[in-house]
Amino acid sequence: MNCIIVDDDEASISVFSQMAKQVDYLTVVQVYSNPIDAIKTLKNGDIDLIFLDIEMPGMTGMEMLKALDSRPHVILTTSHTEYALDAYDLNVIDYLIKPITLPRLLKALEKIKQHSHSTDHLNAGHDYFFIKKDSALTKVPTKDILWIEALGDYITIHTKDHRFVVHVTLKSVENKLPVNKFVRVHRSYIVHIDNVNTVEDTTIFINEVPIPIGALYKDNFIKRLNLLQ
Repeated sequence: MNCIIVDDDEASISVFSQMAKQVDYLTVVQVYSNPIDAIKTLKNGDIDLIFLDIEMPGMTGMEMLKALDSRPHVILTTSHTEYALDAYDLNVIDYLIKPITLPRLLKALEKIKQHSHSTDHLNAGHDYFFIKKDSALTKVPTKDILWIEALGDYITIHTKDHRFVVHVTLKSVENKLPVNKFVRVHRSYIVHIDNVNTVEDTTIFINEVPIPIGALYKDNFIKRLNLLQ
C-alpha cells in the first residue's frame, strides 16, 4: 500500500516514518510539509493512503481534503480532539491522536482492509476479466497475466499468447486485481509475482523481457518476494 505523509512537524514525521517501516505492506512514498505539493503528487493516481496532519500553516488538512476532486484513503493525525466530528463528515478512515502508537496505527490500517473488502469484491479474489476485443468479449484469467503496462490513457495486458489494449487507467485495474498475486513495481508497470523469473538491481525479467523497478516501489516489491536468506 503506497502512502504519503503530510505533516509540518519534523519530530512527528520521523517517529511515524520509523513506525511505518514495521508494517510490511505499507510503503511511504514521500513526505510533505506543504499540502500544495502533496496535491500535485495525488494527481498521479499512484497513492493509496494519506496520513494527514490537520493543523498546518498556509493550508490545513481539512482544507486540503476539500480541495481534492478525488482522493485515496485518508487517516487524519493531530494532537487535538476537537476536530473529530468534522473529520468524519469528510469520510476519513480514522482519526489518530498524537503520539501515535503502533497498535493504534495497525487498528487504523485494518479499517482500510475492511473497507476495501466491502466496497471492492474483486480484491478478495476475482480470478478473471472480460476484455472487449473486436466485437466480442474475451475471458482473461488473471493467472495468465504476466504483466500490465500503462501507455498514456491506455494499458496493455500481456499474457503468454496475447496482448490486450484497453482504454482504462493502470490504477483502476490495480484495484481490481487479486492483491496477493499482483504488485506495482513502477509508475507504469504491475507484475504478476508468480511469473517473475529474475530480479537484477532495478530490473525484473519475465520470460526474458526486462521491466523496470521504480525507486519508490522497490522496497514494497522486495517485501513481497518469497526470499530465502
